[in-house]
Amino acid sequence: MKLLIHCWLLGLALLHGSVGASELASRLKAGQHVLLMRHAYAPGVGDPPGYSLDRCDSQRRLNDEGRRQAAGIGNWLRAQGIAQARVFSSPWCRCTETAQLLGLGPVTVEPSIASFFDQAERSAAQTKALENFIAKAMRSPDGAPLILVTHQVNISEFVGQAVGTGDMVLARVTTQGKLVDHQRYPSP
Repeated sequence: MKLLIHCWLLGLALLHGSVGASELASRLKAGQHVLLMRHAYAPGVGDPPGYSLDRCDSQRRLNDEGRRQAAGIGNWLRAQGIAQARVFSSPWCRCTETAQLLGLGPVTVEPSIASFFDQAERSAAQTKALENFIAKAMRSPDGAPLILVTHQVNISEFVGQAVGTGDMVLARVTTQGKLVDHQRYPSP
């Protein structure tokens, strides 16, 4: 009976993501993993015609729900043992705002994780640029976790799995930045 209760509690913990909490942090700090995250909730699909990366008001943006989601993900990551990270963001405002609301450190815009939603023909070149960026970033001597806030198309092309808003993928990579395997973490 005790074993049955223990298994049931373990199942609940796995369902809610509380088992292995420090495992996420230790994997990220070990230098063979990167966390890719889709931006938080921004209503709609794509961007309005004529949008500009220089003007946030012309893009699809986070709403209040998305801002709460992003801050909640930051809280969840801290609960997993990730207090500081090297955070990189796509140039799209919904990504930079998500990255800032995580509250894990300064955010740097990285072109290799920019969306190619409107230019699917760029997917192979963009994914190669992502691999090159990851390879270079993984050689950083500081050992801080690497978090990339990007778009569904980028993550799907890199890991072969679609993700929802705010979902995260812990990717184990080679020294060349190529995917070995991955584990999906749904948005908390």
